Amino acid sequence: MGATEDTSRGVCQSCHTVGTTVRERGRVSLMAVLCDPCWNAYANQLALEEGATAPPQAEPDPDDIAWYEPPTCSDCGAAVRHYPTNYDRWVYLAVEDVPAKDVAPRYRWRLQSLQGRHSSVPGAIVAVRIRSIEPLPSELVRPAHRALCLNPEAVQEAEEGRAAGPE
Repeated sequence: MGATEDTSRGVCQSCHTVGTTVRERGRVSLMAVLCDPCWNAYANQLALEEGATAPPQAEPDPDDIAWYEPPTCSDCGAAVRHYPTNYDRWVYLAVEDVPAKDVAPRYRWRLQSLQGRHSSVPGAIVAVRIRSIEPLPSELVRPAHRALCLNPEAVQEAEEGRAAGPE
């Protein structure tokens, strides 16, 4: 008998196809081995569930000398921070961290620094939604802007999230 070969790397875990677009997905940790169509379907569904529906941040032109304004909420005008998620979607988060007890569980995020492959210097920051481990009430979390937005629809949504409790 011969040695067995690991052929699972090039096979999509969802549709079981083999192709050049099949690869490991996830920025912080491995989420899955998927092809592009399956990854987009999975990431879009996860983004809707987590509220990561912000448009991608535009890359500034290095030759552009126009004044840059930080992003603001289109509903209330408050300053927001624009972060990529672990699954390549974008989310608007609040500017500052707050204690977990003041934020409904569905709006709690953490910022994770990513380092280069052979470097100890952080190269990027990624927003990761807090899901399985409940933080201590005094532990600082970064709330999604939707939890703090003054838009009446967002206020009602945040109140419903607080009333629902943990997911």
